[in-house]
Amino acid sequence: MSVAFSPDSKRIVSTSFDATIRLWDSRTGAQIGILGLALSVAIFPDGKRIVCGEADGTVRIRDAETGNQLGEPLKGHTGPVGCLAVSPDGRRIVSGSADKTIWIWDVETGARVGEPLHGHNHWVRSAAISPDGKYIVSGSKDKIIRIWDLKTGEQVGEPLQGHARSVMSLVISPDGKRLVSGSNDRTIRIWDLETGTPVGEPLEGHADKVVSVALSPDGNRIVSGSRDSTIRIWDLGTGAQVGDPLQQHMDEVNSVSISPDGKRIASASDDYTIRIWNAEGILI
Repeated sequence: MSVAFSPDSKRIVSTSFDATIRLWDSRTGAQIGILGLALSVAIFPDGKRIVCGEADGTVRIRDAETGNQLGEPLKGHTGPVGCLAVSPDGRRIVSGSADKTIWIWDVETGARVGEPLHGHNHWVRSAAISPDGKYIVSGSKDKIIRIWDLKTGEQVGEPLQGHARSVMSLVISPDGKRLVSGSNDRTIRIWDLETGTPVGEPLEGHADKVVSVALSPDGNRIVSGSRDSTIRIWDLGTGAQVGDPLQQHMDEVNSVSISPDGKRIASASDDYTIRIWNAEGILI
């Protein structure tokens, strides 16, 4: 269901429909261990902890080496937790759920910060935190993208509208100026975060739902994974597709991630495999 690189690019954490969290060596592909059970996962900036979202609405922080739970579980959601994000300073966790809400958590105390964020009228499928730690961006099955103030929980500006179906994945550029969204309408859109307006035309090429999007560390390349079983690379500045689609997976690509050093792409698929590619899209 999801893959994420550690900050040093040496490890990959994955979650699956079998509900397990697994840790892998990104260079050898060897499995290092099973860390617990979860539907969604995110890695802390220090690389020492992960946060996991579960089907019953529970959020847990775990040691990234042992999988041991750290502190008490974070409880409050009444539906599966399908997306998570950690603030750049590691002090806040944001969780989005099928219960249509977004929660902000204090990592040190385990307490919820403020009231749940209400605004979406369907499952919150994606969430991201801006590089400066000031804003949350969320996407939902209601086709809407919303921006929130991380400190106050208040909505910022008007909702971003343009996708014709669920917003499945969101990523913010390293400079905080651009937002990239992937949708079940088969398109990828680029947004100006300061104005809330679309940048250029939607990126089209996938033959089915765009389930996941990621950005290279330099902010120049978008990588997308789709239900059409392909991975595509795009130029953020021009919107042009770079090279040919990557076509080794045999089923839906549920998640893509780019290593922090920019050298590798990881992809997870319904074909029960995780694949690792170099930055040029060649399978390693």
